[in-house]
Amino acid sequence: MTVNPSTLEFRRQGYVVRNLAVSPDELAMLRRVCDTLLDEPVDDGGNGRHRIGLGKDRRFLAHRHAEFPELERFLLLGSAARIAARLLGPECMLFNEQFVVKGAGSGAGFAWHQDSAYVGFDHDPYLSIWIALDDTTTANGCLHLLERDLDRDGRVDRHVWIEETRELNGHFGEETGRAIECTAGGAVAFSSLTLHRSGPNTTEGARRAYLAQYSSAPLRDPGTGELKRFARNVSVGGG
Repeated sequence: MTVNPSTLEFRRQGYVVRNLAVSPDELAMLRRVCDTLLDEPVDDGGNGRHRIGLGKDRRFLAHRHAEFPELERFLLLGSAARIAARLLGPECMLFNEQFVVKGAGSGAGFAWHQDSAYVGFDHDPYLSIWIALDDTTTANGCLHLLERDLDRDGRVDRHVWIEETRELNGHFGEETGRAIECTAGGAVAFSSLTLHRSGPNTTEGARRAYLAQYSSAPLRDPGTGELKRFARNVSVGGG
């Protein structure tokens, strides 16, 4: 059996980086939808471990794809779906999606964490695809990641809630990780077990990104059987 090089890289380090991961038309669509949602009143929303918005400094615009047919097609048929199918297999499904926007000049960073820490119950790891809608640098809050061999280290680390900044912190070491600076349209695909953070936005423009997350099976709370977010099958092959 031939192993896809992207899959091998992903398993060994916990993430892969792809420049020009989305087409120019897809990038334009994502920016258009994001800006439409940004025109709405600021609503931090959520509660507990999901109350992570900080007004205009750190804004999450989540779970709105059904309202935008072109965004829905992108998630189930477009570049994001093809990346997910390549790394998880053709039977994968959309689990979650949201725009993440850091305001100009004072956009808040985000502490080291694993995405799995925010789920709230035991589950199989899933895939996060973070797409830059603007050129991202250390100055405006690019991602930083710590390598993790997913076949050797499949645990969710201990996280501590920080009320002041409304976030979980799951790393207490000295490592700075790898800063992923990328041009608009680039993407970072990483496991929900991969520790990552992002810095503050100190520039004069907003930093927009889109996060699409995919799982190999529906994520259900084992206590209630309730579905977490979505479980929508992609419509592309593994390629």
